[in-house]
Amino acid sequence: MQPAKINYKIYQGSTFQETYRWESETKVYVPIQSIAKAAPCVITTQSSHSIPPGWRVKVVGAGGMKEINNVGDSFYIATSVTGTTAVLNQVNSLQYSTYTSGGVIEYNQPIDLAGYSARMQIRETVDSPTIIHEATTANGQLTVNNTDKFIQLTLLGNVTQSFGFTTAVYSIELYSGNNVIPFINGNLTLVQEVTR
Repeated sequence: MQPAKINYKIYQGSTFQETYRWESETKVYVPIQSIAKAAPCVITTQSSHSIPPGWRVKVVGAGGMKEINNVGDSFYIATSVTGTTAVLNQVNSLQYSTYTSGGVIEYNQPIDLAGYSARMQIRETVDSPTIIHEATTANGQLTVNNTDKFIQLTLLGNVTQSFGFTTAVYSIELYSGNNVIPFINGNLTLVQEVTR
């Protein structure tokens, strides 16, 4: 797996939190039963789906309410879900045309995170022997949630306050036994704290 490259600014003395979702390349298509003219918009599917909350979804081919269909690489976020509904909090469909029939919710199947732990190291450079900070599932700074299919990094203010670098590099790995997956890496820029 090719790790994603994401660069961040960390504000010294402030909590830094990021949530990651690991999508497979397998597409899932669930037929739509109805789309409410509501704020936020609620989509009901004909059969149950496995969309976790916070997951990227597309609406494709919906009849009548054509304004809701995604174009190109655009996505919605399913902010809350049940077995057959998905709420799109960023969509106000009150003034949309009335849904008639057809269409699917399309999404990438989530990767099963069962058995995985995560670890992260921050170093001044890739070659530096000194670890500036290490976050792991064991120390509670990385969470792997297989129910809602996310990985979350949380560095509290007391952690970021101790950072003294100007720029650094980091990487996050997922591992299960001897199976190690490079997940994300990138550069960090520290914004110095004024209020302290």
